[in-house]
Amino acid sequence: MAFDIVVKRVYETPEKTDGQRVLVDRIWPRGVAKKDAALTLWLKDIAPSDELRKWFGHEPGRWAEFQKRYRAELDRNEEAVAQL
Repeated sequence: MAFDIVVKRVYETPEKTDGQRVLVDRIWPRGVAKKDAALTLWLKDIAPSDELRKWFGHEPGRWAEFQKRYRAELDRNEEAVAQL
């Protein structure tokens, strides 16, 4: 079974066509009320670890390595991935 996954910022207004909305972040976004986010699920445990996030530091040159390390984290986190 295949699913279409669309990435959308939580700050964007929810639309009826969004389908299920899943927040993948360890920290709740500032200025967004939970009722306004219209989430189906908040998966904190599937987000990149704090250590990985801090290492990445939004440095574009680290993006490829970040992806590799994050995939390795996901491979070790079967339970959270199964929820998704």
